[in-house]
Amino acid sequence: MKYDPNIHRRRSIRLKGYDYSQAGWYFITICTHNRLCLFGGVQNGEMVLNDAGMMVQTVWNEIPPHYPEIATDEFIIMPNHVHGIIIVGAGPRACPDMVNCETGPRACPNQANHETGTGQPRGVAPTLSLPDIIHRFKTMTTKRYTDGVQQHGWMPFPGKLWQRNYYEHIIRDEKSHNRISEYIQTNPLRWRDDKYYED
Repeated sequence: MKYDPNIHRRRSIRLKGYDYSQAGWYFITICTHNRLCLFGGVQNGEMVLNDAGMMVQTVWNEIPPHYPEIATDEFIIMPNHVHGIIIVGAGPRACPDMVNCETGPRACPNQANHETGTGQPRGVAPTLSLPDIIHRFKTMTTKRYTDGVQQHGWMPFPGKLWQRNYYEHIIRDEKSHNRISEYIQTNPLRWRDDKYYED
């Protein structure tokens, strides 16, 4: 069924009472407004990014350099949505419960400051929360996409680039992390069966 904002009523999808500024790993999905396919297409099971998609990839890659307490893990851009893993409070205290931080940089993204992770004393919340990072990601990509429309003739979007909300799942252990990572990596192979699929 095609997405219809008049039928699909908005509701809060945040976990009530959960502190999204606390250290942790989060699987996020962000969809374009009205699920417009703006970032390229899937060909032979692989995502082929257009210029707009490459811009979105660049903004994602810029998150850790701009926000030292935030790290990123797996990420995929699909024609009308993105999936990714964001680590808030990057360091051992942010690792999923079952992950051994000594196993490598994928398990603990900030090995260089292993003692406290963010450079803050243990127990101090990181400066930015997950909603802060999502907001900044959306704002920066919207600004750059708008520039692309005006300067390079990218496909225009009606009103907003992204849906107002986003989906997130708290990654609690290594098994969950591995399953979600595989889902992200193989997403283009299942595009025609994807619930976000639009022709």
